[in-house]
Amino acid sequence: MEVKIGVQHAPREIVLESGQSAEEVEKAVSEALSGKTQLLSLVDEHGRKVLVPADRLAYVELGEPAPRKVGFGAL
Repeated sequence: MEVKIGVQHAPREIVLESGQSAEEVEKAVSEALSGKTQLLSLVDEHGRKVLVPADRLAYVELGEPAPRKVGFGAL
């Protein structure tokens, strides 16, 4: 699933493909925003962990993964 994270005072957003379900990501975001944890912690599809301070979150957008095209062809 594609996850876009907006960070306050940063000109770019963080975009990652996560193997976690939408419910797992939503639960992690809600725990970070409610103050249960200080960091939003997500794992991408390559096993890398992304940590964002909860007080710096501007928005989190959840989307479906875009299928990757293989080979040559007209767009």
